[in-house]
Amino acid sequence: MSVISNNQDSPAPLKIGITGGIGSGKTTACRIFAAMGIPIYYADERAKDLMVNNLTVVAKLKSLFGKNAYLPDGRLHRQHISAIVFNNKKMLEKLNAIVHPAVHEDGIAWQIAQKNVPYTIKEAALLFETSSDKALDKVITVFAPKEVRLERVIARDESNRAAVEARMDKQMDDFKKMHLADFVIFNDGKRPLIPQIHRLHQRILKLI
Repeated sequence: MSVISNNQDSPAPLKIGITGGIGSGKTTACRIFAAMGIPIYYADERAKDLMVNNLTVVAKLKSLFGKNAYLPDGRLHRQHISAIVFNNKKMLEKLNAIVHPAVHEDGIAWQIAQKNVPYTIKEAALLFETSSDKALDKVITVFAPKEVRLERVIARDESNRAAVEARMDKQMDDFKKMHLADFVIFNDGKRPLIPQIHRLHQRILKLI
């Protein structure tokens, strides 16, 4: 494990992305990177925050989905929005056209604020799908077989198989993500995760 320099004149950190299908273990991988001192930007979590606290985003969502887009206490009415976009591709595209640019700008501001680290990681489920990878130096895909992912998500969300498969079907094929990525972490339960991430950490440091 490397020691991160505190040199004030250190170069801007590399921008690394990490993605993977639902249940692949992106968050688990990010926690390991974070334990090594690498800052993590969780795009999906930031999107949720921006949809409530960014006034421009809130105004656009109200215009698109109506006053019922938010509950009386100001929280996002997720069920209302989900019901509209689940089987309506055009509305989903309009939703993404509001949220993804806001997350992109927020991510850039966050990246600029990071100092004295060799690299940062942006975690996002839809990295290639939104072309966010083009603003990054390298991309990692976390891979796990579909059946393993299904079992994880069903247990985690207390959901049923059909519902989880429906969510998976809306994501990019895992093998295509592996092809597009610069690095792959296998989180299949057979290959230990921590040693893979330590080795990858060292490979990334050599790029600096």
